[in-house]
Amino acid sequence: MYESFYKLSGKPFSLTPDPRFFFGSRGHKRALSYLRYGLKQGEGFIVVTGDIGAGKTTLAALLCEELADQGVIAGRVESTQLGPTEFLAMLSATLGLRHEAGNKVALLKNLETYLKARARQGKRVVIVVDEAQNLPVETLEELRMLCNFQVDERPVLQAFLLGQEQFREVLADTALEQFRQRVIASCHLGPMDLDETRAYIEHRLKLVGWKDDPKLSPELYAEVHQYTGGIPRRINTVVDRLLLFGYLEERHELGVDAFETVRQELLEEGFGEDAIARRRAEKAKRAEAAEADGAEGLELRIVDEPLEAAAPAAQGAAQAAPRIVAVEPEGSLAARVAALERRVEELEAMINGAREALLEALVLGKREARRKRS
Repeated sequence: MYESFYKLSGKPFSLTPDPRFFFGSRGHKRALSYLRYGLKQGEGFIVVTGDIGAGKTTLAALLCEELADQGVIAGRVESTQLGPTEFLAMLSATLGLRHEAGNKVALLKNLETYLKARARQGKRVVIVVDEAQNLPVETLEELRMLCNFQVDERPVLQAFLLGQEQFREVLADTALEQFRQRVIASCHLGPMDLDETRAYIEHRLKLVGWKDDPKLSPELYAEVHQYTGGIPRRINTVVDRLLLFGYLEERHELGVDAFETVRQELLEEGFGEDAIARRRAEKAKRAEAAEADGAEGLELRIVDEPLEAAAPAAQGAAQAAPRIVAVEPEGSLAARVAALERRVEELEAMINGAREALLEALVLGKREARRKRS
C-alpha cells in the first residue's frame, strides 16, 4: 500500500523470512561464519540459538541458498513435537524419498541407502533443523545415530540445528552427553544495538529503492530500538506500521510523534510490545494467585489405605490406619484459569490472522473519506 506512495519497489519489512534482506550484524555474521565453518568440517553438529524473531530462519534460508550454489544437497526441516519415527518420515519427505509412515525400520533403511549412494557420487547431504528446541530428547538421539552412517570413514550426513534459547537447556540433559560431544561449534544470536538497528532499517529500505523518502529522524531510530529491544522481527512490525501511518497521513518525514501514535495504536490493538508485556505481567500475576488459591482450595479427605512408605514390619498396622490426603477439587480456580488462558491464546491467534485484512480495510476507508472531503 505505501510502496507506491514512497516509490519503493517492494515491501521492505515483510514478516516472512527472505534471505535477500539478510543483514550482517555482528551477531549474524558470527553465526553465519560458524555455519560455514561447520560446512567445511563436513561432520558434527552446529548449534545456533536466539530469541524469537532474532533472524534464525532467515539465516537458515540464506545457508540453504549457499548450499544449493555449491552443489550440496540441503534439506530444511521445521520441527514441531516430532517423535523419532515422525522425524525420520519428515526428513525422508524433505529429501524426496518414498516413505511408509510408522515403519521405522524401513525409514532408516531407505535413508541409509540414499545417503550412502549420494556419498559414493561425491555429493554431500546437509539438513538444517529449525525450531530445534521442540525436538524431544529421543528424537535428537535418533538424529545423532543417523549421523553415524559413514562411507570410507566419512559421515554421509551433517546437521545444523537452529533453536530458541531454551534449546541450550534441552542439550544440557544428561541423556544427550554423546550428542553434546559432537557439537563442534555453537553461538547465540542476541539483539542488535542502536547503531545496528539503524543500519538494519536503512539496509532493508535501500534494497527496495529508498531515496530518503520518508525521511526518518535520528530520534526515531532510538525510539524504535528501545521499543523493540533490537530484535529484527519486532523492528519489522513497528517500521512497517510507521510507513503505513506515513502513507495514510501523507507524510514524507517521520519522527517521534509518528512513533508515539503508532505505539498507541499497537497498544490499543493488543499487538504492541507494551501490550504483550502487560499481558505477560497479568498472566504471571494470575498464575501466582492461582497457585496460592490452589493450595487453599484443596480438600482434605480421610482414606483407608496402607501407607506406601511404611516399613514392612509396620504394614499390618498401616492397613487399618486411615490417613489424610489433599485432593484438588474439580473445577478449581487453577484449572479454570488454565482453561481461560488457553482460550485467550486461541482468540489471539484468530485476531492475528485478521490483522492484515483489518489494516487494509482501514486504509481504504480513510482514503475514501479523504476523497469525499475533497
